[in-house]
Amino acid sequence: MNNGYYPNVNYQTTSGYPNQQYAPTVNTTEFPLEQSYIENILRLNRGKFGKFYVSFPDSVEWKDKIFTGIVEQAGRDHLIISEPSTGKWYLILMIYLNYVEFEENINYTLNFK
Repeated sequence: MNNGYYPNVNYQTTSGYPNQQYAPTVNTTEFPLEQSYIENILRLNRGKFGKFYVSFPDSVEWKDKIFTGIVEQAGRDHLIISEPSTGKWYLILMIYLNYVEFEENINYTLNFK
C-alpha cells in the first residue's frame, strides 16, 4: 500500500469513514533493515581512531577543521568522538562532516540488522 517507504506502518481509520486514511505512524524504535547511512557505518567502527574532516560554512575562524579521535557513538544527526591525548570529547553534527579517514580497515556490511 505504501510501496515500502514506511516500515512498520499502521494506518488509522474512523468507524464513520472506513476508507479514509490518516498519516502513517512509524515505529521509530527500530532501524530499517538495510540502510547504508553514514551513522550506521560509523557505529560499525566504534572504538576506531580516525580523522574527521568538517566544514563550518558560516564561521570565519573555523571554516575547515580536522578533529582526531575515537568513534564513541553515532546518531542520525551527530557523532561523538573522544581524543585520548587531551581527554576532550566532541559532539559533531553530521551536517558539518565531510569525510572520515581511518588508518585501518573500515568495518562495513550490507546486512544492517
